Amino acid sequence: PGDVVLGLASSGVHSNGFSLVRKCIERAESQGTLPATLDGKPFKQAIMEPTRLYVKNVLAALAAHPHSADAGAAGGIKALAHITGGGLLENIPRVLPEGTAAQLTKGSWPQTELFAWLQKTAGIDDIEMNRTFNNGIGMVLVVDAAAAEAVAATLRAAGEQVYTIGAIAARGEGAAVVVA
Repeated sequence: PGDVVLGLASSGVHSNGFSLVRKCIERAESQGTLPATLDGKPFKQAIMEPTRLYVKNVLAALAAHPHSADAGAAGGIKALAHITGGGLLENIPRVLPEGTAAQLTKGSWPQTELFAWLQKTAGIDDIEMNRTFNNGIGMVLVVDAAAAEAVAATLRAAGEQVYTIGAIAARGEGAAVVVA
């Protein structure tokens, strides 16, 4: 509890939710509402944008900001979650200790035109969007609060778009990830 959740921007859908993406494309084509562009890119390019690879930048951040379990030592990066199938709601809990939850702040990262189009076309709510897609966050880092700005600065210097998207709290009786 008290740790900060940082999110790294995704390049798009990555490789998840394509059954729903195909249905959205079919629906939009049949209704004549397929957009020409999304996020400043031709539609096909936006939908098929390759999955971003985070490994080099995250390894550099881990080297610069290692977590030390020693009492009194400065913290760093404590956990990483690649947001794949299962979206934000199912991937983040895999790296959280028992009894903790991630409280993400809705609107703390921008919704791209791509994800807004998918949500509208599919007619699904925010919870299902967060369970199906990465929603613009492809990698999550759980970071000691005292190190959060330094870790974010290291990642930004490496070219990442970094957002402070929430914090870790005691879980209580609620869900392991809450986006509110």
